[in-house]
Order: sequence, then structure tokens, then C-alpha cells
Amino acid sequence: MGNTSTVTFNENAFAGLLHAGTHGTFMRLPAIAADAKKLKDAKISAAFLGFPWDAMCISRTGTNYGPRAIREASDQFSFYNASTGMDLTQHYRFADCGDVPVVPGAAVTTMDRAQAMVSQILQSGAMPVTIGGDHSITIACVRAFAKAYKKPGLVLVDTHFDTALDVGGETLSHCCPITRAVDAGFDPKRIAIVGTGGWMNPKSELAYIKKQGITLFTIEDIWAQGAKTIAKKAAAVASKGADGVYLTYDIDAIDAAYAPGTGVPTPGGMSSREALTMAYELGRMGIAGFDLVEVSPSWDHDGITSRLAVRLILEALAGNANSKKFKK
Repeated sequence: MGNTSTVTFNENAFAGLLHAGTHGTFMRLPAIAADAKKLKDAKISAAFLGFPWDAMCISRTGTNYGPRAIREASDQFSFYNASTGMDLTQHYRFADCGDVPVVPGAAVTTMDRAQAMVSQILQSGAMPVTIGGDHSITIACVRAFAKAYKKPGLVLVDTHFDTALDVGGETLSHCCPITRAVDAGFDPKRIAIVGTGGWMNPKSELAYIKKQGITLFTIEDIWAQGAKTIAKKAAAVASKGADGVYLTYDIDAIDAAYAPGTGVPTPGGMSSREALTMAYELGRMGIAGFDLVEVSPSWDHDGITSRLAVRLILEALAGNANSKKFKK
């Protein structure tokens, strides 16, 4: 799938570690480079990738520290759920591919590097699980995904539409991941946006959604019908005729009472229970790529947002493990 070249960078060059990275891994997993051959030889089926980047954020900054905070919070969790009996290690072979070596101030270069790393993970046959970072990180991920899958589907969970054409001429803004996904080859009819708040989105982005035929489920829909029902409806849209579905989950879709550590805290968003149900049920459609974004630990209280982010990741993986597609 895609370019088969190995991703290499100058080890002596600034790689972003001092900026926001960490040598730690998610859940203390083994570290394996984002190299298709190495991942395939190790039989990795799900690979974590940190993307410590917030240069495209138009609101409160700090999401470049999201991967570090989420990895640190993951130490408080295990891959086994004693309530359900789910043991993720029985369904996946995990690795952590470290962080994208960001170049501060260089969005195009950084996105190209990230896309190459995600492509290597996809070429190995593993599912990329990317931890942001502001929501612009999804642009690199969906570009790689659209090269790996001919008929990709997409679900966005977010309080925002994220369908801006650009922001002041900047097309890589964190307001633009859905428009860039369409540009990359995603059919709008296989895109569902879930959990949006009416007071926090512009008319122009809603007009794009209507013009393109993207399916929209608002927070009011979740209140009226429940997270499980809406997740199933969104999954049906994204998976219809798709050969691979990508899930991008913005932590700001969750009420600020449960997720204050983000750039745009949301009053009236999903509760943590609704958000976890959403992650699990969307995972059940069978996902081939996943990212979680916009955790900003500098605005967090006692790490509650980072810990919620870890559980959202685990729930999505558990749902995927229980999907019909995964079991084929």
C-alpha cells in the first residue's frame, strides 16, 4: 500500500523531543520504528504514534504536549477489562513507534514526515493509532489512509464541523481536516460528523457539509437518541461500501466538566459515559485507522482529560476487537 520506502531522518537534527516529546511509550509497550518491514517482522497489528504538534491551532495552545501526557496517564491502565473480560493483548500485538519528528514552524515538512510514518504503519498491515496534537494532525493521517484504501470511510467525533476550506489562506489549519480528507479522496457520502454544537460553528462550514452531502449528527441528536444509536447510524454511513474506515476523535466533543484540558472546552458536550459508549460502538464498525486529538494538558485539572483520552483509545480498540470485520 502506498510508497514502500523506509522513513529516515537525520538523527542529529532537532526531532521535537525538546519541544514536547518523550522517550516513554504508551502502556510501556515495546518501541519499534515506523518501518514497514520491522513492524511486519514483529507481527504488529496496532501501532501507536505520537504527533506532538499544535502549530495550526487557532485557539488555546498546548496540545503539542498531548502525546506525552496521554502516555504518562496510560501507566494507570491495563489492557485487560475486568468488567467485560476483554483482554486486548489477545486480539492485538502492539508497539509504540515514538513521535513524529516535528519541525516547529514548518507545517508542510512536518505533515509530509507524519504522512510517511503513517504510510509505513499501514504498509506493514498494522492499524495506526495516532495521538495528537491539534486536529491538523489528522490531515497527514487521512492522506496516508486514502493512499492505502481505495474506498475509505471516515467518522469525525467533534464539537466542531472542521470543514473550513482554509483559515486566512492556511489550508493545514486544525479547522480543515475534513475538507482535506475530501481533497485526498474520501467520498463525502462515506463521511459522518458526530457530536457538533450549534453555537460553536460557522455557516460557511455547514454550507460545505450540505453541498458535499456529508452526514451530520449533532449533540442534540445524541441527547434525543442516545450515543449508542447515533454511533451505529454514523458507522453505517462511513462503512457502506468502504474497504477501510478511519475514526478521528476530538476530545473537545466531551463536556468541559469531564474534559477541561483542551483548546476549546465545550459546555453541553457529551458526558464521559456517552463519549466512551461512542468510542466503543464506533470501534465495532471495524476501523483501520484511528486518532485522538486536542488534549492540552496545560489546561487540564489533575490529568482527568488525559486519563479519559486513554480510556477512549482502549474502548475504541475493544470495540474494534469485537467487530465482525476484525474477526474475519
